[in-house]
Amino acid sequence: MVRTREFDTEAAVSRAMELFWSRGYEATSVRDLTRHLGIGQGSLYAAFGDKDGVYRAALEHYRATLAAAALESLKRGGDARSAVRTLLVERLRIAVTEGGRGCLAVNAVCERLPGDAATGRIVRDMQDASQDALAEVLRTAAERGELAAEQDPRTLAAFLVTFLNGLLVSAKLTPDARALEPLVEVALATLG
Repeated sequence: MVRTREFDTEAAVSRAMELFWSRGYEATSVRDLTRHLGIGQGSLYAAFGDKDGVYRAALEHYRATLAAAALESLKRGGDARSAVRTLLVERLRIAVTEGGRGCLAVNAVCERLPGDAATGRIVRDMQDASQDALAEVLRTAAERGELAAEQDPRTLAAFLVTFLNGLLVSAKLTPDARALEPLVEVALATLG
């Protein structure tokens, strides 16, 4: 007879995400995961295959929750400058919490690439979605005359994603939003 899973997989993935986010992939052992999730090693392997499977599930959860919420807030923003400022500042404030844990996706790139193609695909998808959402906001702003005519919304979006990635790495070194927020204004100056 097949045993049914005795734990909430979604809650376990959320808890695993938090553990990987605070400690990183390499510093998190299977034993750490089973302890933190309150499940046995067999249950972990049955549900996720291996540590990499848990990690990918955690990254997917991050994309479906926090990253998706950031993109939704961008779409709800008023003028482009305010919407982009809100996105950048909110992501920065999340990154400086807990002593500067950064961004799970950026941390994954720094720790796992280029050797982990599966992680690379997940993070690339997140980055592409961010760039697409920003480009759409900026395209609409250009149509309303909020951007200088010579500004290319797609190039600006790529710059803003690149800037944000660097800002989130800096947040690990300087976990002080007040010290880093002035940089957001410099980036916003590119909008014209």
